[in-house]
Amino acid sequence: MQGKSERVSDELMVRSDPTPSPALSAGTATLPSGRLALLFTVSLVTAAGNTAMQSVMPSIGTALQVNDFWISLAYTWSALLWMICAPMWARRSDRRGRKAMMAIGLTGFIFSFGLCGLALWLGLNGWLSAIGTLILFAACRSLYGGFGSAAPPAVQAYVASRTSREERTKALSLVSSSFGLGTVIGPTLAPFFILPGVGLVGPFLAFTVIAVVVLITLRLRLPDDTPAYAARSDVIAAPFSANSDSRPMPQTEEQDFALPDPATIPKLDWFDKRLRPWLVAGLLGGHAQAAVIGLVGFLVLDRLGLRSDPAAGAGPVGMVMTSGALATLFAQWGLIPVLHLGPRASCLLGMCLAALGTAALAFSYELHAITASMGLISLGFGLFRPGFTAGTSLAVNRAEQGQSAGIVASVNGAAYIVAPAIGVWLYGHSPWIGFAVIELLCLAVIVLGIKGMTRDEELLHPR
Repeated sequence: MQGKSERVSDELMVRSDPTPSPALSAGTATLPSGRLALLFTVSLVTAAGNTAMQSVMPSIGTALQVNDFWISLAYTWSALLWMICAPMWARRSDRRGRKAMMAIGLTGFIFSFGLCGLALWLGLNGWLSAIGTLILFAACRSLYGGFGSAAPPAVQAYVASRTSREERTKALSLVSSSFGLGTVIGPTLAPFFILPGVGLVGPFLAFTVIAVVVLITLRLRLPDDTPAYAARSDVIAAPFSANSDSRPMPQTEEQDFALPDPATIPKLDWFDKRLRPWLVAGLLGGHAQAAVIGLVGFLVLDRLGLRSDPAAGAGPVGMVMTSGALATLFAQWGLIPVLHLGPRASCLLGMCLAALGTAALAFSYELHAITASMGLISLGFGLFRPGFTAGTSLAVNRAEQGQSAGIVASVNGAAYIVAPAIGVWLYGHSPWIGFAVIELLCLAVIVLGIKGMTRDEELLHPR
């Protein structure tokens, strides 16, 4: 009975047209290529900008003569805001539409990134003290946590509500790969944006401009999905009026996927037993990934002896991060679709590879070894992240996709509250302790996956 009621709930997503649309008849397995490309770009530009920032921040911190720990801690307040605000924006997207939330997220990124660049430029040029620069940077970064968190759950919910259960892992993997591609583009382009006059903050200026272009394109090209009122997809005639034919009118593609009445959607609990194993795995695995990302730039500077020349460190750090991003793309564009990996299999295989890569990184002391180790780690997390996201999505019904996406985004943000700073602090205190903690997190996810995650064949049952 529960499965039947959930299928009925899914059908309520489509207004009362008795004949399913072609898209729905096909299982809603595909999106128009132009629209999918635009959604891909929304995620791409924020990922590219953030990884470009991460590739230059170790050098900026060294130039400011600030301890590595404080550079990592500057992201904490933004990550906390992200964790709090992402579910709020996700619930709001059920009422206001996914497009509106994507626009808010991009706007938050634009203002945050531009102002962060300005704060760092003032500090590097002596207008602010190092401490004042970091405080202003953290304040400007909070705009991304507060408002930038509106975009990822909206993109995920948009895709999840338009794909069949069988296709969702691949579809969400494709969206996730936009972050992977962004992490290739960001560190690769960052050194080219370090120009005279702007120096190390050049990437901030460049990606702010790019994001403005994407925001304008989103506004002009993505159809508006804002629900006007509950009976949006039907023409409701006044009783006994000239237009008294109350039969449903033909629907457009957007109407086929009209948002449900928010009042009819039960609030999704973080402790819902359907989500619990996936969320715990996402939290543990996310902390492991955040810790690696937080410390790898400083590790490169230390093991290559580049602390005395911060500007020269941007290139090697970018190379290492690019190799990781390429491995992520290989996982999401190659391994997942070719091997037909389900969420559970993707999580387990990914965390095994991440654990092996972390062990290799601990013993790497030259650039090629560090690059290869980071590639193996990123290959693992490239499998894990879409698996966790798809597993959470498949655990709930279609009407709950917006809230599910918000919880996923919140879990992703929670991992960056303290993990990067603690990872860098442990690495600075004892590299072996730092790497041991990351290994334990990976192993915990593997154990949880074996014992607690729903098997892939069960996840495909209608909900």
